[in-house]
Amino acid sequence: VENLVRPFILKDEDYKRLMDIMLGEFNKGLGKETNPTAKVKMYPTYVRDVPDGSENGNFLALDLGGTNFRVLLINLNGQEVTMESKIYLIPQHIMTGTGEQLFDHIAECIHKFMSNHDLLKEKIPLGFTFSFPCKQIGLNHAILTQWTKGFKCEGVEGEDVVRLLHEAIKRRGDIDVECLAVINDTVGALMSCAHSDRDCAIGLILGTGTNACYIEKLENVGLWDGDYNEPKQVMINTEWGALGDDGCLDFVKTEYDRQVDKHSINPGRQIYEKMISGMYMGEIVRLALEKLRKHGLLFGGKGSEELSTRGRFYTKYVSEIESDVDDHFKNTKQVFEELALEKYSDEDCRIAQYVCSLVSTRAAFLASVGVAALLNKMDRQDVTVAVDGSLYRFHPHFHDLMVEKIQQLVKPGMKFKLMLSHDGSGKGAAIVTAVANRLRESEKESIGENGLEN
Repeated sequence: VENLVRPFILKDEDYKRLMDIMLGEFNKGLGKETNPTAKVKMYPTYVRDVPDGSENGNFLALDLGGTNFRVLLINLNGQEVTMESKIYLIPQHIMTGTGEQLFDHIAECIHKFMSNHDLLKEKIPLGFTFSFPCKQIGLNHAILTQWTKGFKCEGVEGEDVVRLLHEAIKRRGDIDVECLAVINDTVGALMSCAHSDRDCAIGLILGTGTNACYIEKLENVGLWDGDYNEPKQVMINTEWGALGDDGCLDFVKTEYDRQVDKHSINPGRQIYEKMISGMYMGEIVRLALEKLRKHGLLFGGKGSEELSTRGRFYTKYVSEIESDVDDHFKNTKQVFEELALEKYSDEDCRIAQYVCSLVSTRAAFLASVGVAALLNKMDRQDVTVAVDGSLYRFHPHFHDLMVEKIQQLVKPGMKFKLMLSHDGSGKGAAIVTAVANRLRESEKESIGENGLEN
């Protein structure tokens, strides 16, 4: 058993080497000359600062980043935040249909939501959390570079998603909504946390996918084309999931990772993400369990149709199995039942637990390398890292494993804490929109004072 799963166990020096590679990749993405060929794109988000607490009013937020789509109504009043939200499903045929269908569906959901909340007569500023790789060309302009996470709508890649949203809203003609900001879920997590903790400077997502953003000095951003007013900084959306697309992670890849990549919707892309995130973790475990079974080391060599079905071992099973604390293996046995496995021993339960813990520990450590690389790069004394996503939220040891590994990798004397970000995609989008709205109003006022009309 040990021999077959040993490739998941990396040495401390492997993680150190990986951190140096990541720092190099971050700098490549930030450099003007090196960015075009860089795999980690380091997109400036045009979000310059954390909230100052004066944000107030009603805001709508949209959150699209996976199979669910949410519409939220958020009221900000100093530190007080109230939220109402509704989840709408995105049917499979729309996820792989046309862009027009997707945005018409989104506009339809906005209309339903506004109608249910008696908002149809109001004009409300809107923030859009769109959690796919985008090149931003302004706070409310984002070009989708490529679909990930199972989406494949045609006619959207290379287009401005805010324009597509506005066109769908216009086609309806029955809602008065303007999108002031489009953000990535990492920025949402950071802003949402920063609302209560001013030391927050990194936003991290560990869910279906993985990605991070952080606050960078403008002087280090070769691609910056905005103003150089205070604060001389901008949040950078790293899009770090694409790390390794050029082969720089090959030295830690296992045969299981290669299989997962080969059968994915985007082979050769998002290699780092595929070794960490929730969309793939269960499948990595399934492949390892199947290999052990075929060698007669598990379930007496006898599997089930479920266990041999790609994608059938859900990532939530990993969290459930690792949540067993004694030799009754209550959760593990329940998972085995769901997978229609008939014959299993306590030893099988123990082996399954071991495989799950190796795969999830590797994922936590790999994510930690990225966080430590950002902390060392920013070189601040005290940093709070806002973390969101189901993997971090529901896995029993992810947090502790990350704290342990980051501690080993950061410069001596640096202090950090990982904080669960509550509903970054909703609240975070509203806060960014509120800041944008505040700036816009104050610009209008100063134009007004000068007696100029736009």
